[in-house]
Amino acid sequence: MKTKFYTLTILALSSLVFFSCNSNDKKKKADNPIVTNEKTIEKKESNTNKKEDSTTKAPSERIDLVNKGVGPIKTITLQEPIDKALAEKGQEIYKNMCTACHKPTKRFIGPAPKGILERRTPEWVMNMILDPEGMLAKDPLAGELLKEFNGAPMANQNLTEAEARAVLEYFRTL
Repeated sequence: MKTKFYTLTILALSSLVFFSCNSNDKKKKADNPIVTNEKTIEKKESNTNKKEDSTTKAPSERIDLVNKGVGPIKTITLQEPIDKALAEKGQEIYKNMCTACHKPTKRFIGPAPKGILERRTPEWVMNMILDPEGMLAKDPLAGELLKEFNGAPMANQNLTEAEARAVLEYFRTL
């Protein structure tokens, strides 16, 4: 009687182990490759159906050359060539007022200004420099940037329009 009991117990445990291993194996196959007629076919992602639109890029990488932002600057014309004296003045202001949060060519607490005029209008940039609070309150892109940069709002450095324009000219040199 004892041997029948042990035999049945061993069979039951063996069956349990067999079926539990088998079901895990099927689950793993279901999560990774597709199994058909005992042949494995790897899943492949197709990039041809994916569109790179404004929702797939980070706000700091999106290009918006239409939005002028919210603030005192409604229009600005950038002259060629770059005004070197104004850019040097802007570089000095940038070093004194902005480098705690911004590095010229790499992401830091805030975005890098290098290439900013390839992604934003000059008016948007100046409005962000002059009135970051107003931009955060009223400009959707500024709000998205705040989220991207971990809720660290841009500090208002209370620059004049002339100082902000000098900083903008410096950004053109980066």
